[in-house]
Amino acid sequence: MNKAQLIEKMAKESRMPKSACKNCLESFIRTVRKALKQGDSVSLTGFGTFGVIKRKERIGVNPSTGQKMKIAAKRVPKFKPGRALRETVM
Repeated sequence: MNKAQLIEKMAKESRMPKSACKNCLESFIRTVRKALKQGDSVSLTGFGTFGVIKRKERIGVNPSTGQKMKIAAKRVPKFKPGRALRETVM
């Protein structure tokens, strides 16, 4: 399902106009991005938690040349599904 299909399903489920659902979804995405950028996490009970983890610097291998290379430390987004979501999918 892509973003447009998600908005369509949200509109049908909530009986709201697609434009309102689009604004809500985009606002949610912006808010989560801002929180993660600040190092905060966003927890939605029953759904999951969006957070940021720090990856350490490490040595990797360039697959085309086989040379070892240094991969810099970085922060990456992470999603941990909640119990209710995991049970729904199982």
